[in-house]
Amino acid sequence: MPHPAQATDEQRLHLAGAALLLGMAVLLCGLAYVQVVTALEHEADQQNQSRRTVRLPAVRGAILDAQGRPLAHDRPSYVIHAYLEELRHHFRKAWRNAPHDTRTEAGVRHAVVSDFIAQLQLDQPFTLTEGQLQKHFIEQLALPIPVMRDLSQTNVAWFMENAWRVPGMDVEAQPHRHYPSESVAHLVGRLRRPQTILDEERPYNYRLPDFIGAMGLERTFNETLRGSAGTKSLLVNNLGYRQREKIVVAPTPGNNVVLTLDLKIQEAAYQALKETGRKGAAAVVMNVQTGDIIALASLPVFDPNAFIPGIRSELWNEYREARPSPLLFRATQERYPPGSIFKIITGLAALEAGSNPTNFVYNPGYATVGRRRIDDTAPPGHYDFHEGFKHSSNTYFITRAIETGAESIIALGDQFFLREKTGLLARQEAKPQFPTMADVQDRRNWQDGDTANLAIGQGPIAVTPLQMTVMTAAVANGGEVFLPRVVDRITPVDPTRTKEAKIFPPAKVRGTLNVKPENLAHVQRAMLADVADDDGTGKRARIEGFAVCGKTGTAEVRNREGRHKITWFASYGPFENPKYAVVVMVERGASGGLSCAPAAKKIYEALIARDNPNRIAGNR
Repeated sequence: MPHPAQATDEQRLHLAGAALLLGMAVLLCGLAYVQVVTALEHEADQQNQSRRTVRLPAVRGAILDAQGRPLAHDRPSYVIHAYLEELRHHFRKAWRNAPHDTRTEAGVRHAVVSDFIAQLQLDQPFTLTEGQLQKHFIEQLALPIPVMRDLSQTNVAWFMENAWRVPGMDVEAQPHRHYPSESVAHLVGRLRRPQTILDEERPYNYRLPDFIGAMGLERTFNETLRGSAGTKSLLVNNLGYRQREKIVVAPTPGNNVVLTLDLKIQEAAYQALKETGRKGAAAVVMNVQTGDIIALASLPVFDPNAFIPGIRSELWNEYREARPSPLLFRATQERYPPGSIFKIITGLAALEAGSNPTNFVYNPGYATVGRRRIDDTAPPGHYDFHEGFKHSSNTYFITRAIETGAESIIALGDQFFLREKTGLLARQEAKPQFPTMADVQDRRNWQDGDTANLAIGQGPIAVTPLQMTVMTAAVANGGEVFLPRVVDRITPVDPTRTKEAKIFPPAKVRGTLNVKPENLAHVQRAMLADVADDDGTGKRARIEGFAVCGKTGTAEVRNREGRHKITWFASYGPFENPKYAVVVMVERGASGGLSCAPAAKKIYEALIARDNPNRIAGNR
């Protein structure tokens, strides 16, 4: 007979074995349930899930001035996003509580989002419409919807403090294109939404907002600035709501484009144009020794920021219908008769043809060409080259041009390439107009009256302010005609990759004037006198201690808008060691001396302040 203690141990062992068997039975039943009973449910759930790819635009490279100041750049813009999959419970609850006779699914969703935004108590308006929310719900449900853009720093902080009140919402910093200075609007350009994207190999289910260059340098260097898009993968359920997401390919930022432009001089030129009080004007500043463009200003301007994310139709129509048009880059895209600044070429051509600069021409107050009388703004009297240039005597230059022939003017004009573009901006430069040698040698169609018109910058000649700047620079530097440049280099955003920078070559010398140095010196001294002498037409550009050389011009224009003037001041300085060429053109100005010379003076003062800050400080 077993001992009682031994029997008790056996009972315990049997109970433990029974418990172990029962546990194993429960585990096997659970596994059987998962493997067999719910297999179909898991299979259906996996079948109902699918992947969506999202195109992620890259951060666009910046456009910078020569000192690295941004002219166009992406800056963070804070956006409140709503994740609709996290608001489903609130949509259902609001649907049950909404009046049955007036409720709509779109209206209920919009009301829910609007109520949550109101709880944040931000001081910016909620502008998302019911239609916009419904469109996103139908077409891009897996993506968060932006419900409030461009949050101020205060509102970002307020959101972070109150985010616990609202489910399904978050703040995200997104790149937003920004143009800090309207003065460079035409040169830098603007962006637009692409209609189609042709440069992508892989298809995407969704594309986040992206932009491409529409005009200016934004368009010319679009591929450089744009970078490479990235890809995000979304796992969505059978209802279209997001389950998980993963960045598959990270976007690669675009490169920066660095210009020869100086933003401070650009803004000084733009301000000088505005202070003329006229609606249409342009100014160009160029380094006469290198051919680098320092400023390219045009008036009026448009706001490139208005095109991000899209321009209002009312504003676009206003831009298109405005006169003068703010969409036209007057420094390069519009052609004008040069008026008396063309006497620089007329005078130099006459000297090259053998005209004696000390010989006098009598001006009775007008020039007579055949039966035609051409008024002269210079007072009656005898004029040699120096005095005729300084007083801008039509009679003197018409007389010399007819004596030496139009052929000499055409030959010299060809050395300045007056019939060709400068090539600075491929899509934003007008082709100039200038007669050919065959034109002036056709005696049936070319008469002395045509030569008289050409001598004073009228008739069949039309130029851009940029072209006149290149001409003036060639006179200043001793005869080198540049192909100007405005882009200096392309650099990676990553400062550790400086070796990958692309440096553009210096501006090329397109040609060298085949003129006698003494004749060029006559023109240079006459330009100095036009500003330095009290009776010079350009005296309002005079600066003490900085010898500005210039030539004023006024051209008569007749068109369907009536009769008006195009006024000019073409200049360079300083006389002893020329460094800058400054050309100012003002539409409907009073005269070159009254409207343009003072504007040029302000630009030179900005250049002097930049180059010699101690001198300006000492003069205060």
